[in-house]
Amino acid sequence: MKINNVEIEDTYAEAFPIQVSRVLITAATEYYARIAATEATGFGTSVIGCPAEAGIDCFVPSTKTPDGRPGYVIMICHPKKDHVKEQLVERLGECVLTAPTTAIFNWLPFERMEDKTLEKKVDVKLHFFGDGFESKQVVGGRNVYAIPIMEGDFICEEEYGVQKGVAGGNFFIMAETQGSALMAAQAAVDAINQVEGCILPFPGGIVASGSKVGSLKYSKFMKASTNHRMAPTLKSKVEDTQMPANVNAAYEIVIDGIDEATVAKAMTVGIKAACTIPGVVKISAGNYGGKLGPYKFELTKLLQ
Repeated sequence: MKINNVEIEDTYAEAFPIQVSRVLITAATEYYARIAATEATGFGTSVIGCPAEAGIDCFVPSTKTPDGRPGYVIMICHPKKDHVKEQLVERLGECVLTAPTTAIFNWLPFERMEDKTLEKKVDVKLHFFGDGFESKQVVGGRNVYAIPIMEGDFICEEEYGVQKGVAGGNFFIMAETQGSALMAAQAAVDAINQVEGCILPFPGGIVASGSKVGSLKYSKFMKASTNHRMAPTLKSKVEDTQMPANVNAAYEIVIDGIDEATVAKAMTVGIKAACTIPGVVKISAGNYGGKLGPYKFELTKLLQ
């Protein structure tokens, strides 16, 4: 299969289940909301080495937020629900509570039925920072705490929805030059950023250092190591290279989403956007023979 003369490899991306929480961060201006969202999602590329996978999902205009101020939705993802709660406490408490003019709201509806509550929400009790001076209020129909701080009050909801999502949707962009590969990756990121309900957890949404499970040489202490099959400088040095002769750079796009359909949509628009850039040779994807997770995104089916 080809799109704009770019080969689409007949393979699939393999993804796995993950627990997802979405938080709306508002502020007096879009700038301050973006700053807080960026800080709160730092060090969140992969659970291989980070405490969570995290990223900015989408912008929400002031007309659609509980407090009538602009905001950004972030996603915090981890295979274990308890770790999601831990990361919400730490990231919201350290990176948003401390940021100018911010407020936080749950952006993932959860069931309030008594028998389902523990499976659908986590408590993030930041009000203790108020040292007893905090108060309960209602903002935009939501029960919140107002915590007195130096600039006024920090407004926060304390119950956050958690649901099962999908992590690890991916595709590789292989191109003739590093420049064309990077332009294609940026085009893919720009397209995917228009899809709500997903994040690109790596820096700028682009993975430069794709990895493989384990290590050939340092297996005693390395959980992951360089994907030597995808390194262009090793094409003539390894027998199992996956880099075509005319490819001299590759980037990977990794996607986490609230469900399988969202990840599939993000992959589709991202691949199509990448294929519009001159110099792109091939699109492929990473999988582990079904050992990583139950979700399989077949590239040719996504693009038909």
